[in-house]
Amino acid sequence: MKIGFGNDHTGVELKNALLDHLKKAGHTCVDFGTKSAGEPLDYPEAALRVSRAIKAGEVEKGVLICGTGIGISMAANKVRGIRAAACSEPYSAKMAAMHNDAHIIALGARVVGEELAKMMVDIFFSTPYEGGRHAGRVQRMADMEEME
Repeated sequence: MKIGFGNDHTGVELKNALLDHLKKAGHTCVDFGTKSAGEPLDYPEAALRVSRAIKAGEVEKGVLICGTGIGISMAANKVRGIRAAACSEPYSAKMAAMHNDAHIIALGARVVGEELAKMMVDIFFSTPYEGGRHAGRVQRMADMEEME
């Protein structure tokens, strides 16, 4: 799978660990985030870069990292057609993929440790979307983007 990464300054260390981990697992990774803690990049910009890459078909899915995972996921969800889920434990990562057909997992570098983050991305990228009874709900979210 081709995975896009986006992060702000707080997520550099965790991003690098996850990039190495996923590359070793055979994934292709594209880094759209900041490369050092001293290189400023606001999390909305990182979210936009990865979201646009998904929409353009440059990458299939994404990992976003900021301090909590919340702000960067909220920013990604502003991009029409993108579903990003802030996760802090494996069950949410699995359900985001299986039930919500999420494109992006968002993680908080100040919330989860490296080993837990590795476990979550492994689960997120290996869990297929179930469809079925969930498809109507996912479609309803897409329909809501056209409302206001």
